[in-house]
Amino acid sequence: MANHKSSIKRIRSNEAKRVLNKYQHKTARNAVRKLRGLENKSEASALLPVVAGMLDKLAKRNIIHKNKASNLKSGLQVHVNALA
Repeated sequence: MANHKSSIKRIRSNEAKRVLNKYQHKTARNAVRKLRGLENKSEASALLPVVAGMLDKLAKRNIIHKNKASNLKSGLQVHVNALA
């Protein structure tokens, strides 16, 4: 267990940040899954900017790597373009 007051505070704040990061990451993954499951092009086109924004925000906050976010966005764009 930590002995210093600052390290106790750091443990508390790290846990709070970890929970928030986990929530945001899981929410974005679910949104990606939902977008990949859509078959309607108009719905998918409307949802794409929202999901791309989520991924960009995760990359900006270093929750996921920027290349991973870019890769996911590219794959989603290909999926939306392929819909009839």
